[in-house]
Amino acid sequence: MASPATTRTVRPLDTLRFEASGPPQITGLVADRLRLLGAQGEAAGQDGPASGQVVITGAGPRPVRATTGWGGPKSGLVDEATVQAATGVMAVHGRRDGGPRGLAVDYTATATAVLTVQGLLATLVGAARGIHPRQVTTSAERAGLLAVSQYLAAAGADEGEAADLAPGGPPFTSAEGTLFELETLDPGAWAAFWKALDAPADAMRAGWRPFQFRYATACAPFPAALHTVTRSHSTARIRQAAAFSGAQVCVLRTLAERAAEHDGAAPWSLRLTEPGARTGGPAPSGGRPLAGITVLEAGRRIQAPLAAHLLGLLGAEVIRIEPPGGDPLRGMPPACSGISARWLALNRGKRAVEIDIKSDADRRRLRDMAADADVFLHNWAPGKAGELGLDAQDLATVNPGLVYAYTGGWADRLPDAPMGTDFMVQARTGVGEAVRPEGEPPAPSLMTLLDVMGGLTGAEAVLAGLLLRERTGHGVRVDSSLLGAADTLTAPALRRAARGANPRRPAGFRHPLPTADGWIAPSDACAVAAAAHDLGELATPDALSLLARHGLTATAVTTDLADLHHDARFAGSISRDAHGAPAVPDPWSLS
Repeated sequence: MASPATTRTVRPLDTLRFEASGPPQITGLVADRLRLLGAQGEAAGQDGPASGQVVITGAGPRPVRATTGWGGPKSGLVDEATVQAATGVMAVHGRRDGGPRGLAVDYTATATAVLTVQGLLATLVGAARGIHPRQVTTSAERAGLLAVSQYLAAAGADEGEAADLAPGGPPFTSAEGTLFELETLDPGAWAAFWKALDAPADAMRAGWRPFQFRYATACAPFPAALHTVTRSHSTARIRQAAAFSGAQVCVLRTLAERAAEHDGAAPWSLRLTEPGARTGGPAPSGGRPLAGITVLEAGRRIQAPLAAHLLGLLGAEVIRIEPPGGDPLRGMPPACSGISARWLALNRGKRAVEIDIKSDADRRRLRDMAADADVFLHNWAPGKAGELGLDAQDLATVNPGLVYAYTGGWADRLPDAPMGTDFMVQARTGVGEAVRPEGEPPAPSLMTLLDVMGGLTGAEAVLAGLLLRERTGHGVRVDSSLLGAADTLTAPALRRAARGANPRRPAGFRHPLPTADGWIAPSDACAVAAAAHDLGELATPDALSLLARHGLTATAVTTDLADLHHDARFAGSISRDAHGAPAVPDPWSLS
């Protein structure tokens, strides 16, 4: 168990107790994180129950409760496999391979556990401020929908994707058979890398667009010639080309390698700064637990914007700091009413203010805004905040009670770490091996697993910081990272590796089964028995009926995310926003 992350003995849940019961994949991780935050208690994990409860006592006359589990009573979702299948996670993750594919890690269960802790922390923050929801409900069903929300928004947009949705993508392979990821955000560096390896010019040009948009499409159908090129060069030569061009490569690490170097750190760190914290001003008489809290968000891409989005859903006012002319990602296709559908999935409801951080006057303006805020959240490149005079100690001079939050890539925990992007962190930490079962080549998922999990972790850390501020009267510095998200996601596999066991799941794990008109996914417990039945000539409803008659649980696999609007398993839960973009339900219900 990792040691507590705070640098002082005070933690946000010190003196509190909890009891947890229910699905161990969810409540076990909830219990782990509550202990890291200072609470004392136990989890009574129970295989079989679809839902469970977490109760925190000691924070007032009444306990705070969370109900959490796999899905609603009518959804038929009973475990990780069925939730991945129904919510579209299998469809998005499988785009690179041309068909739905299950993640061999418990992704939606992990996300649900983090969301459950978020809900409990938010409720405690609200209670300390006189806002009194005491019950929070989460589910893996909603966590799965949140995880695919950007892809769902794009599927319901007014126009087509920016790049083809077709099989293909990294990792690449060197002449020695070494698998590696390539990363650059610069088309010039992309071109220089391939030119240094004597790649065909037409393949180099054709490959940039799908590579550039792989974050958005979860696939990268670039020319096969690029794979052929890397197989003709040694790893050393490929590294030389990367160093020359400014691109970066990262050899895929194994789970055993990651387990051997793991430092046991918590997924976030919390450090008390200055005394004199204000506590969000007068709290509204009702409403969501963060009502009256102001969050300044200077985020890009996914990680920080998602963290701020979640804080907004809990009632905070989120003010988004954008460059002059606005965030260029607002125009990223596909669009709804002229605004990027993906951008809306992460940023709807935020108020935008344009700030030129290169300007002395605008930096002073941003510091003035921070003086009246409760949270400042960013994911700038490492060191940039300090260069701008906008680091935690700088803003503490104008607001000693600020919760200053940084969501980065590596948290300065790994020497010589590559660029801190989703796919590079997946490659470096063994996620590429964890997400695929035994017998399959490791490959980081092109679904943005860690950007989403990093956003969830970032919001959780901010909520812990807000509660710590309420309980101590100090400002708080909060740090979270994609590395912390990766270690959370792979924790069961890393534990297996640490004790010398095979960290990977068995061959064929979570492979959906084809039917005459689609796919079905059996629950993990029923997978072997279900695979013994010949379902290929049966329509999906008939295949499900056949398995049900044999006492086997399964669900249909969503293959087109646009179908989720009409899916009876999620009846009424998916809506459209003011721009017409699909919107998933809030991940918590509060009462």
